[in-house]
Amino acid sequence: MDLFTSDLISPLFALLLIILSGVTSFISAAFGAGGGLMLLVVMASVMPMSVVVPVHGLVQLGSNTNRLLLSFKHIDKSMFVYFTFGGIAGALLSSLVMTDIKLDVMKLIVGVFVIYLLWGKKPVIKTDSIIWRFGAGLVTTFICMFAGASGPLVGSCLYVSDYSKLKYTATFSSIMSVQHLLKAIIYGAVGFSFWQWLPLISAMVLSGAVGTWLGIKLLHSMPADKFKRVFKFILTLLALQLAWQGIGVVLS
Repeated sequence: MDLFTSDLISPLFALLLIILSGVTSFISAAFGAGGGLMLLVVMASVMPMSVVVPVHGLVQLGSNTNRLLLSFKHIDKSMFVYFTFGGIAGALLSSLVMTDIKLDVMKLIVGVFVIYLLWGKKPVIKTDSIIWRFGAGLVTTFICMFAGASGPLVGSCLYVSDYSKLKYTATFSSIMSVQHLLKAIIYGAVGFSFWQWLPLISAMVLSGAVGTWLGIKLLHSMPADKFKRVFKFILTLLALQLAWQGIGVVLS
């Protein structure tokens, strides 16, 4: 069997994924993070990772683009520009090793790093530094190409910038949109065929658009302090989940 082909999933599971796309998009829009990784975990439970990563990436491209369009005016444009330049470099680097590298163990490193940024002594980082923003874009995009779980890492990078809730959501969505677009380009270039998955992807994107719209409505009415507490809690759970998966890889 070719690396980039697989039997189509059952109609029942496809329906579950469509519904779940809406629910997880609502979670990401309302609380800043979490939906993408939740969807990834469910997809990975029954589908090979060689399919999950590119298909999940295209669905998340749609979800993040919807969220971006609803919060565009709040983007930190400087962060977005330099993260994007770094992301392009990370994507090009990943294309050189796409068929030779396995980064499951990176989940442990990402999980530990996110927890440290959230709960440890906040590192002295010049978050307005061009080098920091470019480097963060490069590293997180490189990891995104293989692990499909860069959301918590990107979120923690933005967390240390102490953004307002709308500025965080807009900037996070813009960066993740670029990362998932780069992922689709790279996987398409190395041979993944998206065509047989387009009906499912389209339905999941539409469902996600509804969830995003509802989540943004809740975000507008949520107090900033409550948003930050919920956001930190969700990121912590996701980081622990990633670390646990990484430990399983190391011990296997």
